[in-house]
Amino acid sequence: MEWSRREILGSVVGTLGVAATGLRAEMQAPSPGAARQRPAGEPFGYCLNTSTVRGNNLGIVGAVEAAAKAGFHGLEPWINELDAYTKGGGTLKDLGKRIADAGLTVEGAIAFNSFLNDDDAQRAASLERLKVDMDKVAQIGGRRIAAPPGNSKVAVSLDNAAKYYVEALEMGEKMGVQPLLELWGTHPLLGPLKNGIYVTTAAGRADASLLLDVFHLYKSGTPFASLKQINGASLHLMHINDYPQAADAATLNDGSRIYPGDGVAPFRQILRDLRDSGFRGCFSLELFNRDYWTKSADENLKTGLEKIRAVVKQALA
Repeated sequence: MEWSRREILGSVVGTLGVAATGLRAEMQAPSPGAARQRPAGEPFGYCLNTSTVRGNNLGIVGAVEAAAKAGFHGLEPWINELDAYTKGGGTLKDLGKRIADAGLTVEGAIAFNSFLNDDDAQRAASLERLKVDMDKVAQIGGRRIAAPPGNSKVAVSLDNAAKYYVEALEMGEKMGVQPLLELWGTHPLLGPLKNGIYVTTAAGRADASLLLDVFHLYKSGTPFASLKQINGASLHLMHINDYPQAADAATLNDGSRIYPGDGVAPFRQILRDLRDSGFRGCFSLELFNRDYWTKSADENLKTGLEKIRAVVKQALA
């Protein structure tokens, strides 16, 4: 069954205490409100995109607890999860405190809109929705939000895309939440990395930044060697996942994503190039794999984080 992402619409450094018993030492959990420290030798942070456990029906509070238990540094929730939380009587301020107390940071959030639109009225309405979503992210302590190309089949020009992205950046500057231009592998315009680079460069702003995804880069036909053209220091967040061998990338959908290292993505090249270009942001585990949802969330996330760390260790050795 086709599982499309579009169909799902709807630093304070923490300290770790060490307690020794004989020859065995166990790491204690970080104190409430303290962000997790990155292990030595791992230049990246690790974040959970909550789609990875969507099928476990945890709710956003349960996802926070599961991410913290697994050892992730940050969280990338979806706006509809925040809406469900407030609809159930919770406040975003309280949710932000829960996240911080769990030792997590809000590295980004997933929202959907169609602000890359030549129709002035539709673009204005989409920007207003983006503004509302930015406010929600700010209330939980988040600093960034996804700005995807939307579902429109009519692609705007690259120059207009840059102009409209500047509008989103200017609004984000006022809101304190940076919109990250997300590339979707099958989008007619903002799929290939070359077009994303053009738009963020043409925007002419230091805060212009892409939200990349290993799976989407593959789907767009972008050679992974193109990542050498990216200033890694300008990236903050990147979705990490893998994909199986396929004769035709078009046969793979979002549900085909698998744990990093279980497929054929060239992680040695990807991770080394990103590190060497200055990337020190977070890799966010974004999966939609129904098979993984048959596991407990704890098992799924433990496995996912172990897989990420394994490919990082192997690539950077």
